[in-house]
Amino acid sequence: MTSANIAPAPLRPSEAPVPEEGSAGRVMDAYNAIKEAIRSNVFAPGYQAAEIEIARQLGMSRTPVHEAMARLQEEGLVRILPKKGIVICSLSPADIEEIYEVIIALEGAAAARLSGLPAEEREPVVRILREATDRMVAALDQEDLTTWAQADEDFHEALVTRCGNRRLMRMTGTVADQLHRARMFTLRLRPLPVSSSEEHLAVIDAIEKGDTIAASRAARLHRQHAHDALVPLIARYDLRSL
Repeated sequence: MTSANIAPAPLRPSEAPVPEEGSAGRVMDAYNAIKEAIRSNVFAPGYQAAEIEIARQLGMSRTPVHEAMARLQEEGLVRILPKKGIVICSLSPADIEEIYEVIIALEGAAAARLSGLPAEEREPVVRILREATDRMVAALDQEDLTTWAQADEDFHEALVTRCGNRRLMRMTGTVADQLHRARMFTLRLRPLPVSSSEEHLAVIDAIEKGDTIAASRAARLHRQHAHDALVPLIARYDLRSL
């Protein structure tokens, strides 16, 4: 079912992952497919989806879909409606402020932790971060914001997943998923993000030098600047639900 004024947005078969073996694999398949639909606005904020309908589209039983929905609710992406399925959670301006407050702290901690690793462990991470930043620069030269956004996301994901702290990785992943939709929605409302790659390089240089204080400061400042660009847009365009 769908809520009033919300058009249906079904999962297309091509968006469903290849099923994995076992019940745990099926839960993960359902989780990944639904989450990607949320992140890409196939399931827009406020959209309601019946559990049985999602199961049908994914070619699964309702059990793995139900378990996937429970996990997505824990991460703040959906709200389970008893006997009805799920509704996709929207983000208010206050939610955006809270998310940035968290992600600024977590990515600052991740950058500091990376810079404190032995040089031989930092080196491959630095290469990954530089490669992602190079792709950002190339995409921006072509004004290809979609490719730029993917490279930017790859940078931030590597920053966190390579730091070695699994709890930090899980916490950051949750708020990053919540923020992704808002960032993509406003991507073309902002001026070209020309300073972003320079700020990435400041983070990379500090990590490469093993300077934990500078790395944390650069990572936090970069996310603060992103906050300062996004939040005024939300107010300007009166975006009360993202």
